[in-house]
Amino acid sequence: MAQKKSHEVDAFLNRPDRSSVIVLIYGPDKGLVSERAAAFARSTGLALDDPFAVIRLEADDIDSDPARLSDEARTISMFGGERLIWVRNAAGQKGLAEAVKLLTAEPPTDTHILIEAGDLKKGAALRTIVEGASAAMALPCYSDDSRGIDAVIDDVLSREKLQITLDARQMLRDSLGGDRLATRGELEKLCLYAHGRDRITVDDVREAVGDVSALSHDEIVDAILVGDIPRFSTAFDRVVKSGSPPFLILNTAMRQFQQIQILRYAVEQERKTIAAAVASARPPVFFNRRKLVENALGRWSGDSLIRVLERLQKAVLESRKNAVLAVPIVRQTLLAFAVEAARAGRSR
Repeated sequence: MAQKKSHEVDAFLNRPDRSSVIVLIYGPDKGLVSERAAAFARSTGLALDDPFAVIRLEADDIDSDPARLSDEARTISMFGGERLIWVRNAAGQKGLAEAVKLLTAEPPTDTHILIEAGDLKKGAALRTIVEGASAAMALPCYSDDSRGIDAVIDDVLSREKLQITLDARQMLRDSLGGDRLATRGELEKLCLYAHGRDRITVDDVREAVGDVSALSHDEIVDAILVGDIPRFSTAFDRVVKSGSPPFLILNTAMRQFQQIQILRYAVEQERKTIAAAVASARPPVFFNRRKLVENALGRWSGDSLIRVLERLQKAVLESRKNAVLAVPIVRQTLLAFAVEAARAGRSR
């Protein structure tokens, strides 16, 4: 069968089989799916910013017009050479599955088909078609085990030219996993925290990645998520007066917005209802917070969450570079998010 086990995927991506014209990358870990799809795209050697060489399509567009995939796959490049058709957000679309089935029967030449999908259960049409085809390959992506987490830690820290003590690595390993995107986000946040130093210690991990879920910090972020500006101001002032470092508030905000981002993906791409996405969250959302999280999911889109997380990372660095202004930097950043959520609530 044309499929790899999860631990064989990286080896395949390092040396792709050129006979696999159609590559399906799928799984519940959307961050890992995205990362590996990009790795396969780079392995083709094509210029990914060349619109003539790389054609990007949405699965829903193919679902509504199945002939489009075949037409694109058999189109000869204007300047010759190979092409890549990159299909994103595949799920249970019947039209897409039928389009792929036609291509597996008569694979195109000089064209790679890359399909990026969510969690396709065994027996799903698209997965079954690819696994049964000789010119295709299915690559599953599941949450990182300890070996996978170590590889990501090494990748991010080596890029930032940082070392880490053995105790700190163990603590870090125990704190990560579940989603590759969230794991990289936590590691990049840790690197920002350790900026200017050579080695990451246990204290660094405890401060930057540890479970900083104190009630006061969670109260601030809960208020931000649903646009409760008066509650945000009261909770923020109380935490600042207690002497708690404002960096810890950013930690909590980063963690909670990452969780909302994962749930938002389940709503937008896996087509779950908001209530179903929250009910199936891992780790689970505490019962007394479910209504609040459902409310937040109705206010934040996938694009807005990406922007929020990027701005949070910038705020971490700015607050460390300008320690004297850390409190106003953090307050202004978080207040802007609360205002945005409040506006989104009024427009619903």
